[in-house]
Amino acid sequence: MSRMNDQDMLLLAGLPRPLLHWFEGAARALPWRADKEPYHVWLSEVMLQQTRVEAARGYYTRFLQALPDIGVLAEASEETVYKLWEGLGYYRRARALHMAAKKIVDEYEGAFPATYEGILALPGVGAYTAGAVASICYSMPKAAVDGNVMRVVARILGSDTPIDSEAYRKQVTEALDETIRRHTLPGEAGDFNQSLMELGAVVCLPKGALKCGICPVGDVCRGFQSGRGEMLPVRRVKKARRVEMLTVFVMYRSGDTGGDNGGGNNGNSGNGDDSDIGSGELAMRRRGDGGLLAGMWELPHVEGWLSPEEALGQAADLGARQGVLEQVLERVHVFTHVEWRMRGYVIRCTGGAQGEAGVAQGEAGVAQGEAGVARAEADDGAILWVSAADRVRAYPLPSAFRLFLPT
Repeated sequence: MSRMNDQDMLLLAGLPRPLLHWFEGAARALPWRADKEPYHVWLSEVMLQQTRVEAARGYYTRFLQALPDIGVLAEASEETVYKLWEGLGYYRRARALHMAAKKIVDEYEGAFPATYEGILALPGVGAYTAGAVASICYSMPKAAVDGNVMRVVARILGSDTPIDSEAYRKQVTEALDETIRRHTLPGEAGDFNQSLMELGAVVCLPKGALKCGICPVGDVCRGFQSGRGEMLPVRRVKKARRVEMLTVFVMYRSGDTGGDNGGGNNGNSGNGDDSDIGSGELAMRRRGDGGLLAGMWELPHVEGWLSPEEALGQAADLGARQGVLEQVLERVHVFTHVEWRMRGYVIRCTGGAQGEAGVAQGEAGVAQGEAGVARAEADDGAILWVSAADRVRAYPLPSAFRLFLPT
């Protein structure tokens, strides 16, 4: 795709002054805007990928309290990082963050790289994050173009080009790079990028929620002036998500594993809150290092939907020799490209849970990590019986599986 035409470039050239003036008075007070420490800005940008600002606030604060600098992050266990990330989703972000910290320690002696190329070379860092950190922390004249910025620019330019086109994103990035170089003063690059992000976050919102009447650049916005703001931006038709059917085994042991607590719903649906799942030992296992949710802890599951009889048989193979089926729960969890439709069988194990297949007993050898979060060691795929206290301290469980546990 060729360079933007002169009229578009001229329109973009007029944005910095009004946006910078607006941002000075309208910028939200966010914890990651309190300073320009690269570690803080980088962490916030990674957290904010696919996550709302309000949801990220608490995670950001807790993460820095536990892992206050890059060196501590690099030395932390994977479980520590995942546990601090638990509930944010998109766990590959956390894994890449951890790997990048190790690289910074190994190759930069713990100092965050101070060149755009060095930032871009970090695991999990793309052009947007590199541009954000480079401009905000080092005042480099680099654009930071994410989905919010693409939406803003498409409306301002009145563009009908799909914003999910990589070629168009590259064109917008190059155009904003030039705008920053030619039409901002030294030290303004970071604020200009943040002003575009802020505009997309609080004014130029997704369809149906635009606030064009208070936009600081509404007088030059082609989308607003033509009455087409609601129709923009344009996106390509997305392919339907792949649907996967899973049977999940919510196997637990109460404090008295040899007794019968009278749970006999035998297949009736419910919310799982009336059992001892929340306080008892839960069967968990670690996922492998590849694919979705790599390296995370999970509830045992198999592909397809099993009948209650089939599920009890499978649970026995996993180690629940004397299992009582208490509930059948159905849950749905949506990832970016796949949707899990899950049938969960809540199975109370009333007897010994050590199966003939050599299922591991839940003595995980939990060791306290330096960051104050316990670390658990287990072979991939081995079933562990984990107490409620240890789950809180050491076993990060993705949201898809936490749907089956009491809140």
